[in-house]
Amino acid sequence: MGPPSVGLAMMHKIRRAKYQIGQVVRHRLYPFRGVVFDIDPIFSNTEEWYESIPAEMRPRKDQPFYHLFAENEETEYIAYVSEQNLLPDNSGEPIRHPQVAEVFVQDGKGGYRPRHATTH
Repeated sequence: MGPPSVGLAMMHKIRRAKYQIGQVVRHRLYPFRGVVFDIDPIFSNTEEWYESIPAEMRPRKDQPFYHLFAENEETEYIAYVSEQNLLPDNSGEPIRHPQVAEVFVQDGKGGYRPRHATTH
């Protein structure tokens, strides 16, 4: 039997992502938090986006990246953040981002679960 295919390796990485869809997280360095709504097993954004990050702060590409319905004190937005720059947010505070209510239902434990099961 040969080595596992790249596809299987990717699926293994997705399952091993530290955070889950619906989980509330916060950025390790910047004052924002959000709800995970999608996960890329490795970096999957534009090179231009990646290069716009200061070199000394640029995360590795070979780790999960999370799409967040994010918010800070001033505004709500979509963020794309590497796993190394996230921490769990256990504050229990609700997320006010308007798209959260469209996609998720609060689970009563400080997290969110998808409103509708999706098939890919």
